[in-house]
Amino acid sequence: MTPPASSLVPPRILVVDDEPQIHRFLGPALAASGYEPMRAEDAASGLQLAATRSPAAVLLDLGLPDLDGQDVIPRLRAFTAVPIIVLSARDGETAKVDALDAGADDFVEKPFALAELLARLRAALRRAAAASGQHAPAPLIRVGELEMDFAARVARVAGAPLKLTPREWDLLAALARAGAGRVVTQRQLLNAVWGQAHGENSQYLRVYIGHLRQKLGSAATLIRTEPGVGYRLGFPE
Repeated sequence: MTPPASSLVPPRILVVDDEPQIHRFLGPALAASGYEPMRAEDAASGLQLAATRSPAAVLLDLGLPDLDGQDVIPRLRAFTAVPIIVLSARDGETAKVDALDAGADDFVEKPFALAELLARLRAALRRAAAASGQHAPAPLIRVGELEMDFAARVARVAGAPLKLTPREWDLLAALARAGAGRVVTQRQLLNAVWGQAHGENSQYLRVYIGHLRQKLGSAATLIRTEPGVGYRLGFPE
């Protein structure tokens, strides 16, 4: 699927990875999907290209030769808000949580399916485009049959209002504001809903997520668990 474009210049996608086969694989795939791929094989050149060429998104490997990708994320975030999708063979929960907490938008394990990666990229670019034109949360957010009315602080499933406690509303709202399909880590949710003093109390989340799923009824499956990492509301489109 070719991404919508507002000009004749295709969106630039910066791929920072030291594996030549990744560039040989991703470069043509991105170009065929309507993007302009940019290649960097180490952190230094990746940061330079990100600062000078204004990519629309960054696909970032963690195992770079000159600097760990986990340390590249905050350096990128110091000057750009574009989506960062981590591509890594590190499949541990800690690596995912650390990358997301550092500012990454998504985490895709190697080896990955090209169709899934492109879907996640499109979703991240849509969220970034929507956020750039908004200075406040959207008054209505819909994910599947769930509707979040932020002006009225009411959640509805198939048009029927849910009876949520203030904490349950805040938790569901935090997931909805992140964007459909985007992972929100346990720490991020705990900080947003209960405050930083409770950043490690994951039991709070399990209890409240369980309550939310019960109240969502037919829409309960919209809250997806990323084991050991966090939760997402729905899937990337």
